[in-house]
Amino acid sequence: MEFLGTTQLASYCGTKKSCLFPDLAPTSTTKDTYQSYYLPGYRYLSSWRPSLLHKVVSVPPGSNKQFNPTGRPPTVLPALRSALHARYSNRDWHQENMVQLKGSEASRCCAGRLNADSMRLIQDKDQLTYQMQEDSRRNLGERISSIDFWRSELTYELECLLKETQALETAKNWLECAADKMQGPLKVALECLYHREKRTGIDLVHDDVEKNLMKEVDVFKDCQEILTKIAQKISQQLGIIRDVQHALEQDLSDKNSAHFIDEKCFNLRNTSDSINFYHGVEKADGSVSVPATWAKFSEYNIRCSQHARANSVKLREDAEVGLESTSEEMWNHFISTNLAFNNRIAEVADAKNKLQAQLAKILQEIFQTEDTILLLERSIKAKEYPLKVAQTRLEGRTRRPNIELCRDAPQFQLVTEVYTIDNTLQTLKQRLQEAHDTLQMLILNKSKLEHEISVKANSFFIDKKCMDMRKVFPSTPRLIGY
Repeated sequence: MEFLGTTQLASYCGTKKSCLFPDLAPTSTTKDTYQSYYLPGYRYLSSWRPSLLHKVVSVPPGSNKQFNPTGRPPTVLPALRSALHARYSNRDWHQENMVQLKGSEASRCCAGRLNADSMRLIQDKDQLTYQMQEDSRRNLGERISSIDFWRSELTYELECLLKETQALETAKNWLECAADKMQGPLKVALECLYHREKRTGIDLVHDDVEKNLMKEVDVFKDCQEILTKIAQKISQQLGIIRDVQHALEQDLSDKNSAHFIDEKCFNLRNTSDSINFYHGVEKADGSVSVPATWAKFSEYNIRCSQHARANSVKLREDAEVGLESTSEEMWNHFISTNLAFNNRIAEVADAKNKLQAQLAKILQEIFQTEDTILLLERSIKAKEYPLKVAQTRLEGRTRRPNIELCRDAPQFQLVTEVYTIDNTLQTLKQRLQEAHDTLQMLILNKSKLEHEISVKANSFFIDKKCMDMRKVFPSTPRLIGY
């Protein structure tokens, strides 16, 4: 229940108005603004501070019942009555509302204009972005077509060059085969000496086989010169062709990579998953060519390939003439050289077998050492968790409060446990290091044995290859490739 004389007195003073924003006459915030009115059971209040209020305030608290026999509260409380001086007038209130409404309307109009301009800007920029993206896609498509053209040209030229390279290598093989078959032991001896130079390590010895081969070389040296010169020219030409082929392959590989990249870029859409921001990439320009120099580069590679193929055709013709003009000669020391080969092959095979037996034992020991290392590593790993538990317990007990931070039996036991586990880990790690050192030593021995076995196998393979070359003496028709 609200008391009479509170803020409602100011709310309902005067005559009620029927409109929201009435025309207000100039008034002042004086006592004439608030018209006096009658309260039921009370006399008329004609002044702003009536004498009744003074009397109510001055009456002692114990005499309320005697002063107000009816038991009703006073009309206006003293504190609230005095606060009426700080109130705004109705005119101020209506003017403030009008200011707020006009400011809100102006803000709404400004926001509407901004939203309309923003929508037009969004549409213009969306159209510009779409057009630029379509132009870039069209340019990429044209670039892909250009790359496809040069790819086809390079592929055709590379196929022609590969065919010519194969034909030239065949001619070179014919020269080598003809030298072997025509001069017999001379060419065989030279090839055997060449192959035996590939022996490595201790097997590179001047044995009886090499001595017999050198004698064959001295006997048939004159028959070797012509074919060797032609073969050398072909080898040089093959080197030039390989360089040209490498240039073509590199150019074709670059074209394939560029085609793949441009096609990937061509297929990118706004909904692709692989798109991302790369800030500053538009400022980095790593270009090394322009379209004109780009096309001239591939054209230059194709011309170099055509020139190399023309030289190759001429060399193949010279090789055929050399094969036809070479005469057949007899060979010497064939039997003695073959016997020396057989003895040497037997010696190398026996040494290789012994090394392989020792390697098997080393491999078994390496397997056992690796198992030991694995067990040590597992043991070290298993000790880490108990060490973590003990250290965690010690760390947790350091947070005991005040007098409870006692060096009791558990504390001593935990410290001892940590030191013990740590010493155990150190011992296991030391043993693990020893096992690793042992394993490295075994692996080193294994490598040495494997190297020696590879040396023996290489020598064995070379000698067997030489023996296979020396089985048949060539006939004259086979010299020219029949």
